[in-house]
Amino acid sequence: MLGIGLLAFVIVQRLAELVYARANTAHLLAAGAVEHEAAHYGLIVAVHLSWIAALLWLAPGRPVVMVFFIIYVLLQGFRVWVFASLGRRWTTRIITVPGETLVAKGPYKYFRHPNYMVVCGEIACLPLVFGLWEIALIFTVLNVAVLFIRIKAEEQALQPLRQRP
Repeated sequence: MLGIGLLAFVIVQRLAELVYARANTAHLLAAGAVEHEAAHYGLIVAVHLSWIAALLWLAPGRPVVMVFFIIYVLLQGFRVWVFASLGRRWTTRIITVPGETLVAKGPYKYFRHPNYMVVCGEIACLPLVFGLWEIALIFTVLNVAVLFIRIKAEEQALQPLRQRP
């Protein structure tokens, strides 16, 4: 039952994040923001949907490994810290608002891409909650490949903001 509840939580969480991201994207674009490098976005969506589909297919009925469950719960605390730090700037896309400065509070004070750290942890950890190390390995590799493209594009988009006095 705990496992099914966790999978349901993840699905609801991801759907809520998409709604939140869409609202934030609309707000930012209305304020003059610019979206960068949208072409790879479909790859990110495909990896995440496939990861969730694999979990929905293979995880039900499997026992929950509590140590990984606890790690996953702790990652959610880090996720909330990221969201709280970015506020209306959090989106699933690469968007910059000309003239604004980079967020330098919360985890962004210590790490350049803390949201991606959370996502990497989740993609690796959640399958391990169900003992699915093969799914953790496959999707961690796929996620890292997509993040390589994503972070390169994001760094390029953020570079002008980093060069500001």
